[in-house]
Amino acid sequence: MSLVDRVRLGATEAPSRVLFGPHETNLGRGRALSDRHVAYYRARAAGGAGVVVTETASVHDSDWPYERAPLAAECGPGWAAIADACRPHGTVVLAGLGHAGSQGSSAFSQRALWAPSRVPDVVSRELPVEVEQDEIDALVAGFAAATRSAVRAGLHGVELEAGQFSLLRQFLSGLTNHRSDDYGEDRTRLLREVLSAVREAAGDGVVGLRLSCDELAPWAGITPERATGVARAVADRVDYLAVVRGSAMATSATRPDLHTEPGFNVELCRRVRDAVHGCEHPPLVVLQGSVVDPAQAQRALDDGVADLVEMTRAQIAEPRLVELVRSGRAEQVRPCLLCNQKCRVRDDRNPIVSCVVEPFSGHEATEEVGTAAAPREVLVVGGGPAGLEAARVLAQQGHAVEIVERADRLGGAVLLAAEVAGRQRLRRITDWLEAEVRRLGVRVTLGTEVTDADLLGRDAVVATGSVPGPRPYRELGGTVLDVTEVLAGEVLPEGPVVVFDPVGDAVGVGVAELFAARGRETALVTQDQVVGTQLALTGDLADANARLQRAGVRLEKRSLLREVHPDHVVLEDVFTAERRDAPCAVVVHCGHRLPNAEPAGAVRAGDCVAPRTIHEAVLEGRRAAHRVTALEGVR
Repeated sequence: MSLVDRVRLGATEAPSRVLFGPHETNLGRGRALSDRHVAYYRARAAGGAGVVVTETASVHDSDWPYERAPLAAECGPGWAAIADACRPHGTVVLAGLGHAGSQGSSAFSQRALWAPSRVPDVVSRELPVEVEQDEIDALVAGFAAATRSAVRAGLHGVELEAGQFSLLRQFLSGLTNHRSDDYGEDRTRLLREVLSAVREAAGDGVVGLRLSCDELAPWAGITPERATGVARAVADRVDYLAVVRGSAMATSATRPDLHTEPGFNVELCRRVRDAVHGCEHPPLVVLQGSVVDPAQAQRALDDGVADLVEMTRAQIAEPRLVELVRSGRAEQVRPCLLCNQKCRVRDDRNPIVSCVVEPFSGHEATEEVGTAAAPREVLVVGGGPAGLEAARVLAQQGHAVEIVERADRLGGAVLLAAEVAGRQRLRRITDWLEAEVRRLGVRVTLGTEVTDADLLGRDAVVATGSVPGPRPYRELGGTVLDVTEVLAGEVLPEGPVVVFDPVGDAVGVGVAELFAARGRETALVTQDQVVGTQLALTGDLADANARLQRAGVRLEKRSLLREVHPDHVVLEDVFTAERRDAPCAVVVHCGHRLPNAEPAGAVRAGDCVAPRTIHEAVLEGRRAAHRVTALEGVR
């Protein structure tokens, strides 16, 4: 079977075996689906997705897990609009339905959280209410009513959430279900009751189930052995089963970042598929687990691991993924970096879902682009992600483009960022951009410095990156190296390494891991009470701290770096101002950087505007290209 083949799903047929799974988007208006949802899902349907599952909607108003979480009772018009938008492409569109239970939030509903037992959530520490029969009946009725509403709206069916953030999973798990009644004696009872009600409400519609098959808590949680029994018990009630892992005990497990290898659920999925294969009416099985490479997805089908493959993050990065594979242009698929920096949006900032390498994602209904202009010769100064993206878009728009880079290779600061421990995948974006600009005929000149005089009379985009920023400490004879120097191969003196990390992101953490792995005595200095605070936004915070501890990195938390001496540094406690010495032969400075002001240019993009992330660099490179195209001249 091929990834791009049609596949029978219940009473309907999907145009490919690729699924775009449910995920938080923050695209809603209130608790309803919006026109931005419509444009978002339409783009993936047009790109060839076989199945699209909309953002999980709460089936009962007791559940309000995050501020813009959809409520099924308010989703009818939105579901109808999404169905209409995707129908021309033949995509099977399903409504994601669920209830977060004790993993929700009472901040918005101002009501007690529902749960099978009075077990406080390990993240929020909130103690939920133990639901009684009336609430259980209301929950079952809510799933059935939401299913009827989705089918009336024109959707092909529903997918039920019994995965990581789910009351249904909480009933299945010994971690959270301590009941002594029938729902505790038989922990599958609620799931079976819900599926029976949904099956009846769906009629001939598709019913899918997203099931946590390993909570990674073998002392009491759902294990693969137990999950296979659950899967067999409900096999005749579902058309497909999406195999996932994780629970409240392992919140990064379902959607880890680039430190986890793609396809991590392959063996778990194979085990579940083998278990249900002998059932009288075996459901199709969906592989989930950071599958972002079409070749890996195809191997999973060839090896009998799954019948469909979920490629959600891959299609956020490249909405045309299936179309490109089908037309033999798989090399043009924009790579997913698995970094979680813009697509993981379940936090208190309420960011809109997007993608580091494709900033248009999530903004399909609002993005403004430059208007067409006569083709011109355009110079792009700088070959990092901003310059490469500007050159790519300008070339697509028909301009004759030359990109000039002062180094001997393209890639800019991303090449250095990819040297940080565990972040090698970052290179994939600049490798892809370089391949694209060369495919589009962009002239590339390396090892050349561009001056202000070179820009006179020329249309140009300047993307010359950043320079080291200030050092807020006294250097009293010690050795201090900027992180870029270290990652570029500068040789460090022997002795203890102190990584100074005032930013709290992946760089300081990764550099400390890198030196510890080389056997160097390493300390990481941060003013925060937790190392790498910004990693909470990507889901890597707990894992990163665990990696540092295992690596033997000394964590100097709640500390300011005040002085650097030849053999030690002076640290100051942020609360008490008490000072202490720590051994040090070299400080690796991982602080903020400043824009490179040279050469001056009318249109600037990337770090030379304000040093930030790959996402801003790509976004500004694209906007710079659109601006050039829209203007008669940008000299």
